[in-house]
Amino acid sequence: MSPVETARAVRDALPDDGLFHEKDWRISPRPFEISRRLAEEIEKLGYRLMLFVRACDQLYRLSADGRQPTWVAGLLDRGKPPELVAWQRAHGVAGDIPQVIRPDLILTDDGFTIAEVDSVPGGIGLTAWLNKTYAGLGHEVLGGADGMTRGFRDILPGGDIIVSDEAATYRPEMEWLAAELNAKFPGDTRWRVLGAEPRDDWQPRAYRFFELFDLANVPASGPLMAAAASGAVSVTPPFKPALEEKLWFALFWIKPLEQFWRRELGARAFLALRRVIPFTWLLDPEPLPRHAVLPRLDAQSWDDVAEFSQKSRRFIMKISGFSELAWGSRGVVVAFDLPQSKWKSELASALADFPHRPHILQEFHTGRLVEESFLALDSESLEPMRGRVRLCPYFFVAPKSVTCGGALATICPDDKKLLHGMRDAILAPVGVAPR
Repeated sequence: MSPVETARAVRDALPDDGLFHEKDWRISPRPFEISRRLAEEIEKLGYRLMLFVRACDQLYRLSADGRQPTWVAGLLDRGKPPELVAWQRAHGVAGDIPQVIRPDLILTDDGFTIAEVDSVPGGIGLTAWLNKTYAGLGHEVLGGADGMTRGFRDILPGGDIIVSDEAATYRPEMEWLAAELNAKFPGDTRWRVLGAEPRDDWQPRAYRFFELFDLANVPASGPLMAAAASGAVSVTPPFKPALEEKLWFALFWIKPLEQFWRRELGARAFLALRRVIPFTWLLDPEPLPRHAVLPRLDAQSWDDVAEFSQKSRRFIMKISGFSELAWGSRGVVVAFDLPQSKWKSELASALADFPHRPHILQEFHTGRLVEESFLALDSESLEPMRGRVRLCPYFFVAPKSVTCGGALATICPDDKKLLHGMRDAILAPVGVAPR
């Protein structure tokens, strides 16, 4: 099959109802290929990130109990409804962490860097469909043809997938995934995709596909939390807003917490994560002592950072979490793209928001350029594209294993600073180069 025939076959295989509501993408004639060495590094990353998320949960609980600095839990609780904080502290079972961990990896010239980690990720059904479709056309894909469906079954062996109205864009892919699971694993336990309305017939296991900041718009959330608290329903990801914050990367780099991270992660995982987690600052307006400087910035205050030239501002600024602006590319500021006055204004606004919605500042790493081709949904021929790549591997955390079910490559045009699933991006499964 020629490349253009492969791309047409992928397009023709799309479900009639699509995989995203009113969204499409550019189709690649092949998986995005990575080296076996990089594939092995990504496989190892899953276990390391499981250790990291587990350590985050441990640090929050110890801080809330006063056995680690109490400011950590206080910081992570900012802006959260008191009842949600109380629920998390009362029902936060040790070791109860999200069972799907998806990092956003920016492919660089010498490997990758982790932009952030998502514990309520979209793209699970899409990546499962891409892996199955491209593997069926003879391509080798990371995780294999059914790695995503088997990985999801490992963490939800039958149950309800609850999708909020806010996440309705992703409902078609979850419906496809549930249908695939029911066909592949027939039996008494079924997978259902449900809306966010209260019910009295929930199954014993549920996958939460809604953000915790949106609970007021999810009528099922209260009854579901009550069912989880009583043990009637096991829900993943758990109702732990602390674990959905981006500021964990800043806490990972804070010197007073270094020994905690070394101890919880182990020396090897700690050093490996230091190589791929970009240095991150918490935008805390508290003045520094006269003799202190902000690490790696050689600045005595954020006012000094506000005066940095565009060339010196290789940063991304983000809301840490618990906000409608904290997912996708919303609420992200590319510091070096802004004129001086706008940069000052954005930084001042983020610092002023600290009591309610902490922000972070993160080192920006430029993605490696690649040359790919694509088929648009309304075209019959391939077109070239020069772009940069975001890799999103999906790690499934089962009781005794962490597996990579597959990975989604998002290739964005090279003039885009933020790499996400925009309309003019190529979406493809990740393949592995032959030996």
